[in-house]
Amino acid sequence: MDIKIQPLDDRILVKQLEEEEEKIGNIYIPDTAKEKPQIGTIMAVGKGRMSDEGKLIPLDLKTGEKVIYAKYSGTEIKIKGTEYILLEKKDILAKLTD
Repeated sequence: MDIKIQPLDDRILVKQLEEEEEKIGNIYIPDTAKEKPQIGTIMAVGKGRMSDEGKLIPLDLKTGEKVIYAKYSGTEIKIKGTEYILLEKKDILAKLTD
């Protein structure tokens, strides 16, 4: 990754997977009519969150893993022309395994 960004606390930076161009017959479906993907690759992970006792609870996610996240969650950001989504740990629904 050529950008330097460190998510804070229990936040995760995810690069959304590109969706393939969709056509129905000879009709092209524009980007504005498509749903955004809910699968992405983790690009950066925060250190974790603090418990009520003041202990750090690290995240069990790491860069390079593919995850499924909630549909209407996170903050979309664009860095050097690439779109990312910044999510909280609670918005990650599952990890994809090989």
